[in-house]
Amino acid sequence: MYKVAVVGASGYTGAELLRLLAGHDGVDISGVTSRQYAGQPVSGQFPSLRGCVEMDFELLNLSEVAQRSDIVFTAVPHQTAMEMVPELLDGGARVVDLSADFRLADKATYAVWYQEHTAPHLLAEAVYGLPELNREKIGAARLIANPGCYPTSAALALAPLLEDGRIDPATVIIDSKSGTSGAGRGAKVASLFCEVNEGFKAYGLPKHRHTPEIEQTLSTLAGQEVIINFTPHLVPANRGILSTCYSSLAGNAGSAELHGLFCKYYEGEPFIRVLPEGQLPNISQVRGSNFCDIGLVVDNRTNRVIVVSAIDNLVKGAAGQAIQNMNLMLGLPETQGLLQAPVFP
Repeated sequence: MYKVAVVGASGYTGAELLRLLAGHDGVDISGVTSRQYAGQPVSGQFPSLRGCVEMDFELLNLSEVAQRSDIVFTAVPHQTAMEMVPELLDGGARVVDLSADFRLADKATYAVWYQEHTAPHLLAEAVYGLPELNREKIGAARLIANPGCYPTSAALALAPLLEDGRIDPATVIIDSKSGTSGAGRGAKVASLFCEVNEGFKAYGLPKHRHTPEIEQTLSTLAGQEVIINFTPHLVPANRGILSTCYSSLAGNAGSAELHGLFCKYYEGEPFIRVLPEGQLPNISQVRGSNFCDIGLVVDNRTNRVIVVSAIDNLVKGAAGQAIQNMNLMLGLPETQGLLQAPVFP
């Protein structure tokens, strides 16, 4: 059995990692850290895990965690991760980082959108952990930069069109809606029930921090620089991201032809569900799962294609994708521990 640890396990993403790892028969959880709840049982903070994860949170000791773990998940905020990851790697562990610290390949870009990077020597080594695009590189990596939730939904929606040259990259607009768990578990006024319930708002305009990550991935797919308009919204739901992506077609194509392109591109991908023609995704249909549902339609009147993707932001957008990456790194079946059907309703 492989040993895995979760650093920063007291947030929503940490809880999802523990939930999924508890049902994974290829690994044992070797450590669960939380500065705030050290010494307390995991089930005290997450009663849903009672009987599933019977461990106590512990204070982080990087060298000890590295020594007793094959893989360490760092589910901590940006800037915090870059201070931990070098020591974990030096201690012999491999790392799946769920923060933004190693997603951007260029340290200058990271400095513009976040702050100065304190471990820039690792940026070239880090592999962007979107398995559908980087499967071979992920398997051999020491350090995985687990993608953000919005970038995952956007990249999977647009990859077939960009790689096949079917759209004009200069016309891409991405309109995304997220449930409130995307804001984290910390107490914030903007996330209070009365602030969110019956509301619907855009935020982070015009420079949401996921923008350069989306542009980096789409530029690689297109083979040229891609600059986008990205507008995220907060909706009164616990989970889920729905991304609606618009772009002008580079030629003439109908919905049936492009639907066929998507089906061929994602053939054999275990977690991508291209919906039948005429159907569009709903976040309720992926809740609690590692699936990404995709639907599309061509608007012949405007010669634009509209692609809609839906993921659970805490699973395919975070913890589930991290475990998918872990499976590839350890040579385990990619789907192991991740084949739970979505929770509906």
